[in-house]
Amino acid sequence: MKQKIYSQLLQAKLENKKLLAILLDPDKIVLENIAELISKINQSPATHIFIGGSHVENNIINELIIAIKQECLLPIVLFPGNPSQISNEADAILFLSLLSGRNPDYLIEHQVKAAPILKQTQLEIISTGYLLIESGTETAVERISKTKPLDRNNTDLVLATAQAGEMLGNKLIYLEAGSGAKQAVPLQMIKKVSKNIEIPLLIGGGIIDLQGIQNAYDSGADLVIIGTAFEKDNNFFNT
Repeated sequence: MKQKIYSQLLQAKLENKKLLAILLDPDKIVLENIAELISKINQSPATHIFIGGSHVENNIINELIIAIKQECLLPIVLFPGNPSQISNEADAILFLSLLSGRNPDYLIEHQVKAAPILKQTQLEIISTGYLLIESGTETAVERISKTKPLDRNNTDLVLATAQAGEMLGNKLIYLEAGSGAKQAVPLQMIKKVSKNIEIPLLIGGGIIDLQGIQNAYDSGADLVIIGTAFEKDNNFFNT
């Protein structure tokens, strides 16, 4: 099984090299404008492209990835909301388990359905413990998964959940405030989790400016994901 991207994540963590992923939601992409979007990504400090969303109602994932790969050399990682969002055109997939909730569909059921599909692909599969953190508004993840986010003030519970994910064998922990979140993951929470797990820590949701990215890095994030802010302003990294 390929381990190229995960090995790179581990090496970056070892060298304290901070990584940045731009998250693209296929439902919000107009293929006719993809050249301009790719140009902006190539001009950004991004190290990875994540693709996925909570819904993904249009069926353009394959076409989108192929178009990106023609003009961009960044690794493309699937960030799927359900098994229908799997594409063999990508380089890897975050095999997510929603550890913050207790809905069995998102803890294991979707993963069971996805496993036979993934076995037929060449994707690098990266097991990821996914924790939704309260952010001041109901996010699409909360609405669709029918799970409540973890209390943003209960850092001990978040840490214990992250550690349980690590003990279960997850290769990454992803703390997510949710798409369009009013508040990002608390910096003290990032610090505590980062100091008490060994695997790479991903942070996303609610980060609206470059300072927010730097704050997450300074607090211990190994990789930061930017989605909504870049969707709203493709010049986000030039401001």
